[in-house]
Amino acid sequence: MTPDDLKRALSRGLLSFPLTDFDAHGVFDSRSSAARIEWLMRYPAAAMFSAGGAGEFFSLTAEEYANVLRVAVQTARGKIPVIGAAGYGTATAITYAQKTEKIGADGILLLPPYLVEGPQDGLRAHIKAVCRSTRLPVIVYNRGTCRLQVETLAGLAEDCPNLIAFKDGIGDIETIKAIRDLLSDRILMLNGMPTAEAYAVEFHALGMATYSSAIFNFVPRTAIAFHRAVHDGDSATVQRLTADFLEPYVCIRKKQPGYAVSIVKAGADIVGRPGGRVRAPLTDLAPDERAELAALIEKMGPQE
Repeated sequence: MTPDDLKRALSRGLLSFPLTDFDAHGVFDSRSSAARIEWLMRYPAAAMFSAGGAGEFFSLTAEEYANVLRVAVQTARGKIPVIGAAGYGTATAITYAQKTEKIGADGILLLPPYLVEGPQDGLRAHIKAVCRSTRLPVIVYNRGTCRLQVETLAGLAEDCPNLIAFKDGIGDIETIKAIRDLLSDRILMLNGMPTAEAYAVEFHALGMATYSSAIFNFVPRTAIAFHRAVHDGDSATVQRLTADFLEPYVCIRKKQPGYAVSIVKAGADIVGRPGGRVRAPLTDLAPDERAELAALIEKMGPQE
């Protein structure tokens, strides 16, 4: 895909972030992963992000990452764009970007640098180096140690033709408005907040084209219905699903650090699509929390 091709594809609908499947021994399970992707591809997502945050990129070795992405690309068979990931320091991120291109993905989600917080000039140099290391379209994730100011993003948009999108996981409304006003014709803006549905209405009003959905991993019909309601202005459906599912779901997610991933794996297990346990330092949901989640999922009805 060209950068413009992927940009158009991403603007069309919900973004899928499949979890990464581990077996009972904590080893990547390629068969389970392929089956999961085949299942999720039955539902109309605009693109699939492999080994992203919900996919536990941070816990994968470089070899495991390559295997996870390879399964995604081979299973998708060109039917849906597959976005890989890159992260850590600049040299390592470049290695991941080039590996992602070689495997045959359609784009890269550039995750925040590891541990250290750099100034704007340093972040710009980091992102620019990664963009220039690959022909693939790049989406920068604004979160954690990567908090871009509008001037920095404007400079990157000028320097890097393959930088196509800004995924925001911070929620600074003032910055989002400034980016929209200055760069909306150049950079696609994506809602990347934890449980992005909880912010979807407000972000949609700010011009955020769409969002990443972790709940798509286990309640895909509900995720699609909510996304459609947001874009259609169906406030009754938005309010019903928010009250019945999203608000209590977020309450469970907030109980422990890292539950944004753990709760997704618990949900997949509850609906009969287990992906194994999360890896340390994350922890799985406690039994009572899992029971709360199961009740919410049951309330949403069949997902098949």
